[in-house]
Amino acid sequence: MNTNAVSYKFRHPLPHCKMLANLQSRAGYLLRHHHKYGQLQHNVRAAAAAATSSASTSTTSWRRSYATAAKDKAEPAVAAAAADEQLTIGDVTVRLTKPRQPELVPQQYVHYAADGTLQFTQSALHHLRWMLQKDALKQDMFLLGQPGPLRRQLALQFLELTQRELEYIALSRDTTESDLKQRREIKDRAAIYHDQCAVRAALHGRVLVLDGVEHAERNVLPILNNLLENREMHLENGKFLMAPERYDKLLETHSKAQLDEWGLLRVSENFRVVALGLPTQKYKGTPLDPPLRSRFQSRNIAHYSYDELLLQLQRQAPQAPLEALKGLLSFALTVQTTDATLNLPDFPLDSLRLGAQMLQNNPSLSVHDVISRLYPYESMLKHEQKQRIKELFKSLKVDTVASKSVQRIDSQLATAGEKVDFQLDDVKLTLPAGSAKSAANAPNDFIDLTHQRNVLASLIQSYAVGDVCLIGERGVGKLTLTKQLLRLLQQSAEPMMLYEDMTSRDLVQQRITSVEGDTVWRDSPLVRAAKTGSVAILNGIHRLHKSTASVLQRLVHDRELQLCDGTTLLREDRYQALLKQGLTKLELAERGILPISESFRIVALAEPPKPNVPQQNWLTPELLSLFLYQEVRPLQQSEEYEIIQQLHGGGKMHEDMHKVIELAHILRASKDPLLESMAGTLSTRQLLKIARRMAAYPPNENSSNYGSVHDIVQNTFLAKFMPALSRAALEQAIKDAGIRQPPANQKVRKQISVESDTLRIGNTELKLEATTEAQQSKVPSTLFYEMPQHVELLERLLQDFIIGDHLLLVGNQGVGKNKLIDKLLELMRKPREYLQLHRDTTVHSLTVQSTLRDGQVIYEDSALVKAVKAGHVLVIDEADKAPVNVTCILRTLVESGEMVLSDGRKIVPAGSDTHLDAGQLIETHPNFRIIVLANRPGFPFLGNDFFASLGDVFSCHAIDNPTPDSEIYLLQQYGPSVPTQTLRTLVNAFGELRSLADEGLLNYPYSTREVVSIVKHLERYPDESMSELVGNVLDFDKYQPEALEQVTQVLAKHGLPIEAYAKNELYALRKKKELQLTVQRHSGLGVSGPKYGKTDPKNDPHVGGNTWAGGSGGRDTAGLGGKGGPFRLDKGHKVHQLSDEEKNDIPEEIKKAAREMNRKAFEEKLKEIKMSAHDHRLYAQFSEPNRKQVQQLKAVLDAMQTKSKERQWQKYQTHGELDDTRLIEGITGEKNIYRRRAEANPWADHVQEKPNRLKLVVDVSGSMYRFNGYDGRLDRELEAVVMVMEAFESYEKKIVYDVVGHSGEGWEIPFVNVGSAPKNDKERFEAIRLMHAHSQFCWSGDSTVKATREAVNTLGAEDEYDNSIVVVLSDANLSRYGIAPKDLALALKRGEPKVKGYVIFIGSLAEEADEINAQMPAGHSFVCMDLTKLPQILKQIFTSSLL
Repeated sequence: MNTNAVSYKFRHPLPHCKMLANLQSRAGYLLRHHHKYGQLQHNVRAAAAAATSSASTSTTSWRRSYATAAKDKAEPAVAAAAADEQLTIGDVTVRLTKPRQPELVPQQYVHYAADGTLQFTQSALHHLRWMLQKDALKQDMFLLGQPGPLRRQLALQFLELTQRELEYIALSRDTTESDLKQRREIKDRAAIYHDQCAVRAALHGRVLVLDGVEHAERNVLPILNNLLENREMHLENGKFLMAPERYDKLLETHSKAQLDEWGLLRVSENFRVVALGLPTQKYKGTPLDPPLRSRFQSRNIAHYSYDELLLQLQRQAPQAPLEALKGLLSFALTVQTTDATLNLPDFPLDSLRLGAQMLQNNPSLSVHDVISRLYPYESMLKHEQKQRIKELFKSLKVDTVASKSVQRIDSQLATAGEKVDFQLDDVKLTLPAGSAKSAANAPNDFIDLTHQRNVLASLIQSYAVGDVCLIGERGVGKLTLTKQLLRLLQQSAEPMMLYEDMTSRDLVQQRITSVEGDTVWRDSPLVRAAKTGSVAILNGIHRLHKSTASVLQRLVHDRELQLCDGTTLLREDRYQALLKQGLTKLELAERGILPISESFRIVALAEPPKPNVPQQNWLTPELLSLFLYQEVRPLQQSEEYEIIQQLHGGGKMHEDMHKVIELAHILRASKDPLLESMAGTLSTRQLLKIARRMAAYPPNENSSNYGSVHDIVQNTFLAKFMPALSRAALEQAIKDAGIRQPPANQKVRKQISVESDTLRIGNTELKLEATTEAQQSKVPSTLFYEMPQHVELLERLLQDFIIGDHLLLVGNQGVGKNKLIDKLLELMRKPREYLQLHRDTTVHSLTVQSTLRDGQVIYEDSALVKAVKAGHVLVIDEADKAPVNVTCILRTLVESGEMVLSDGRKIVPAGSDTHLDAGQLIETHPNFRIIVLANRPGFPFLGNDFFASLGDVFSCHAIDNPTPDSEIYLLQQYGPSVPTQTLRTLVNAFGELRSLADEGLLNYPYSTREVVSIVKHLERYPDESMSELVGNVLDFDKYQPEALEQVTQVLAKHGLPIEAYAKNELYALRKKKELQLTVQRHSGLGVSGPKYGKTDPKNDPHVGGNTWAGGSGGRDTAGLGGKGGPFRLDKGHKVHQLSDEEKNDIPEEIKKAAREMNRKAFEEKLKEIKMSAHDHRLYAQFSEPNRKQVQQLKAVLDAMQTKSKERQWQKYQTHGELDDTRLIEGITGEKNIYRRRAEANPWADHVQEKPNRLKLVVDVSGSMYRFNGYDGRLDRELEAVVMVMEAFESYEKKIVYDVVGHSGEGWEIPFVNVGSAPKNDKERFEAIRLMHAHSQFCWSGDSTVKATREAVNTLGAEDEYDNSIVVVLSDANLSRYGIAPKDLALALKRGEPKVKGYVIFIGSLAEEADEINAQMPAGHSFVCMDLTKLPQILKQIFTSSLL
């Protein structure tokens, strides 16, 4: 027999066998192939060329190319065949047995041609032959390959051919032992064990398919090791699975009853395991445990050949243009075989069939349009990768011109009412209709613009053949398009907000308890949609963990889904095939088999991936194979004009709205990464909100800045809290758009009044509603002083509230966010529900509160649900403390009034038409509002950026410290007897401190709260020394001398009498004042004399005492925080600090001895690094001036490093904190019901954080030395370099830097090399001494532009870093050498967006620096004539770009 032949042999008719029944119904065919694969190439190409020829020719071609069944006319002979059924592929023959449960045998994975021939490629036959061999050898199999359904479908084809029953599980990071072995359920107050897939397969001789092995946690699958190797396993119910040979041997000497009594269960000899996985060397995942790997036989399942794929596409879409199919396939396979260095994502070859069907439905579609649906390269690839794709289009002659525009979309319900006929110009499509007949009359915000119509038409064509995913920035209209599509289809939606912590089980079913206390499973919205034929809207699929998304694969690819309760959902035609085998619907329902309606679809919504940030590039090859992708671009300016005019124009758009739209498009069109990153803040959604506000409350530029268009824009961006560089770039763009800040003018102070149940704040009125006593008890009451600034802010908040907006207030600590909101609610008589978030807030706790009562898990409403029901105002405080993946679930509630709660209930807008039971619905009260309070983003708060994630759906307000006049008014209320001059001095002093914090020169943002505390103290104790009072605020900085000195200098400059505090003389001041009772903390131990101390070989921490070197809070020895020691010695332990008073209270002779020992140790240190005392004094001249900036930078780096090392919650633990979401599992007796914080899984989803990269390009030309005596430019530059070297010391894993110079002699003169940062003062001094010497002796000339260009190119070619910047220092001496400023500007910009370039001009003759700076990119160029500010500018660049 030929090795490539495959045949069925029948000796008896088998009506029970579905495969045989199919063959018999097709008049009985004998499968046999007689051609070797080497002869196929010519025949396949001939078949492709003859695709449109006659049926007989086509059949002949297929017969030569595929293993097909030649029609046997002797049908009675086949029907009367013998009973020994066999399957033969090539030289491998296996016997077939009748399945006990035919509904568990995969259906219709094997395809037939119109003449009944089986359609298999030669590649598939070779794989199936191998699987038959492994099955005959009783070996378990592991199919490896690229992402996609090919491996799974091949396994299911094998099961269908061999008539084997299937047990399937999709593995994820959430898979536990109970999902594989046995799960306990509560029934009638008793715990009952239910066998899971592995146990069922072992007992009943089924094939267990483990899909997605790379997603399982490392310790999960090894529990199957013994079952795989020895066919043995201990079960949780005390029973034991035993290999058939051992069991049968025992059965020879013992009865079955005895074996049953002993709890022994026989594993079937037909039990097999087929594992499906990705190679973790290429795709992220958990590596195979070696013992587990050794128990499998592996097979790489590569994609099929060009000819095989082409013939498949022709069969699936015979009317599609052949040349278009060839072009589509050529592109796909070329992408698959590109150079690995390009790192292009795999093309989803298995999705080609969807593209072919789209071409069949609309032959005029361009190949490029189809490719963009399958492979959204514009959204997911880096710039250089996109260039390669465009070059590939040219080489393959793929026209990138879009398909012709659609002029009209018509839809009407077909006569039967089950279909909707669409007419897209001359293209007709018929799609399944929904059952929500009222959807056609639902409110509609869709505006029929040309672009919107074309996107909708494209979406309809994709929806016609498969599930779709819309990719677009926030606010571009993804949800609006989806709603319009559903309206045309008369479909109902099942929205589901996805979040990062969502488990794979949450996507499918949730475990709950019934009234009787039994454990039952509740369907998720996704499963409800599949059962009812609705559309599941998966909002935020980019947030979903990749292993969680794997549960969608079989539902999307095969339209099958295994539920947690044992139910199997089947595609409609497969369900019908079971009915044709004689099973009834009732029987199938009893066996847990239900159909998936043909009208079911999934529409996913996502934000574009960030290809330059690996952690945020969510569009993995696995997800790429799930959907057809529709990229939704932001609207053009004219399109937004039209939409805003129709929705909120009211006949005429406010003139200021034109300026805001202009600003939005300035940002979108900008090539500057700073401005480009802000463009999403002014999305179409945000523009519509601004237009609605302007229509309701037109800006009045003459009355106040509050409510002006400038104020609206500033609040929309929270510009007050942006990094300095970003804020400067935005301000310039605002000016370019024609938006000006109104001049400050003396205005009438606004008043608050309540008369005749009408609240009036300024010119805004609200009719107050009556409240019940219960409601009144929840209305806040607060002490509030009506200072002018807050009254104006209250008016604007009231206006936003009236027009229906939800509010977001962001500001520093202590600026009055809570007081403002409490006062607003008090004035409006609105009851408040309050939620305070924290880092441990979960989606579950945000929506419901779980309690256990009488054996039943009861879900009580959270404050959020109570507010929704009753129409109260939900105040969410500290929103920046909770993880963004938790707070993101608020988006759909704010945006569309919908949310699915953790207990399965659904919040819907009032009057919504839905098929859910009334008990499952919560209608949103029309008075419900959300007000969110958060601290400003960035340092020093370092919370999660709530504004960046959700700011676009709220009306945003930046709450700043009060103006001086308002603050003085406020302080007078708290301290009426405190002199006004004292108040004014405090206000001015702390105002300057805040300005310094805004400029990045101070790390702590001092607020009004600190000043109020001082004034309260003065009011109560007027004779208290101001030095004592400021200590209440400043003692936090006592151990940061640089920061404390800066603050005290500011306070003293404004005339505050704090000399005693500033000079550290509080102890002496307090000694002058005798008190009746004195309490002093003292160690009680004296000092004996300075010494080094013993060295602890274990380096254990030592606190107190005087024995060990490197201790803390002790005496005599070298260490930290103690007294009497000779010098500081840091051994890396926590510091226990003695008070300054105790440290100073040391005899003078001991102080002198300590100083002498200190000097001796210092000299030895200099000898150790071979640095003379003279050199050290010189180095100190460059180091000391920047001591403050160095410490501030280090503080920022420390905070960032601490945040990056925060641990994550790990679920399914056997100890830790009880996980509220697993209470039911605890009832059933499971052990892994806890969660605890731990390091992130290093295998499954860990992306190694790359360091940041800095190249400092310094000017060491002759002019730097020449003019140093004129303005000190070289000295200041050397100080800046020292600052960089000292600040980044010990942070090499966070920031990698080098320093190169440019002069007339070269453009890349090395001073500090990558990976060789100076480690001590001597090495740093050597670096700056070389720079100084080069500048003194180099030839004249200027290489600024070339140095900049080369630096940017060098960093652009490096792939080891996430974020790269080039900082160029130059003395603006370009004209002398004929260098055009535009050349320098181009050199700075050539590396974007990967490399950001900055230039600082540190010297200039006449006005040349200012002239050059005017031609540089905004926010990327600085003129620093006051060279003392050079370190500050560098710090500003680092904190904005690197940190």
